[in-house]
Amino acid sequence: MVRPLTVLQMLPALHGGGVERGTLEVAQALVEQGHRSLVMSAGGGMVDELLAHGSEHLCWPVDRKSLWTLRLVRPLRRLLRERSVDILHLRSRAPAWVGWLAWRGIPVDARPHLVTTVHGLYSVNAYSRVMTRGERVIAVSETVRDYVLDNYPGFDPGHMVVIPRGVDPAVYRYGWQPENAWLDRFYAEFPQLRGRTLLTLPGRLTRLKGHHEFIDLIAALRSSGEQVHGLIVGGEDPRRAAYAAELRRRVSDGGLSDDITFTGRRSDMREVYAVSAIVYSLSGKPESFGRTVLEALSMGRPVIGYAHGGVGEVLAKVFPDGCVALKAVDALVARSRGFLANPPVVSFEQPYTLERMLTATLELYEYLAEGQ
Repeated sequence: MVRPLTVLQMLPALHGGGVERGTLEVAQALVEQGHRSLVMSAGGGMVDELLAHGSEHLCWPVDRKSLWTLRLVRPLRRLLRERSVDILHLRSRAPAWVGWLAWRGIPVDARPHLVTTVHGLYSVNAYSRVMTRGERVIAVSETVRDYVLDNYPGFDPGHMVVIPRGVDPAVYRYGWQPENAWLDRFYAEFPQLRGRTLLTLPGRLTRLKGHHEFIDLIAALRSSGEQVHGLIVGGEDPRRAAYAAELRRRVSDGGLSDDITFTGRRSDMREVYAVSAIVYSLSGKPESFGRTVLEALSMGRPVIGYAHGGVGEVLAKVFPDGCVALKAVDALVARSRGFLANPPVVSFEQPYTLERMLTATLELYEYLAEGQ
């Protein structure tokens, strides 16, 4: 049994998202295993949940991408020593610069061990290189591992470990269906969906998410008589209001206002997955992992997505029938028609579980702390 560790995770904020959720999951696992969990961020709506599970939150403005943030280097260096931090885990570039500079200024024999996680396919530059500075660098997928090795030729591959993200099958339970009370509320909010076969595209309203191909898909299916209704589920970025307006105008001009619904951001995605016949992932840019794909598959919902990046990686291992070539709208339509005519069975078994992710992460912390 390893001695109790003090682990400090650093990220910009705790407003919500995959990085934030993973941070909270690791923090809770640390506490449950008898370790001390510290999280540093600029705060946000998830802080209360973090505290409720026994972690300590340090509210520092580490989210600012400016030279001003470097003022935090010396105070952080002092905090690392005063709190006897064993593992410093950096999860995003802005706080990583503060964390790495603080860590580097501590004598080697007094430093905590340094872990970084590359969560995304970041732009390749000196700013992003900081995420390769860890004693161990976690890649959230094989896609990310290959991206780092391809773009940072001086990086030692022996320092990298792949720990895929995972979902909790007790939350995203196979075959789960929402209660009648939720269904009543949902159909009261969106009466046009009652009795229709729902096809769902999750993701923020940004140009890379494939909304135009999804609109083309729904138009093609409706023109052939399929009783489907498209759900575009995602919040609008105020900076991209013109794009959101463009999508709505295209739906209206195409005579699809009765066939496609924009739901906005939802906090009940599990329920939305459950009532969807097919879930889609159509990002034109490769993603690092594809958590929404895995959530839907974990519930037994079929997913159709482009066979590239982390989404293609997950589909290839869990549901290869869901893979279509990038931007191949005809194949997208044909695959959808096939699934609607003969609903496929998604495997109950899949390797991307929360338990495996947490076990691998804590084992890495303990391995480093034991001086391996």
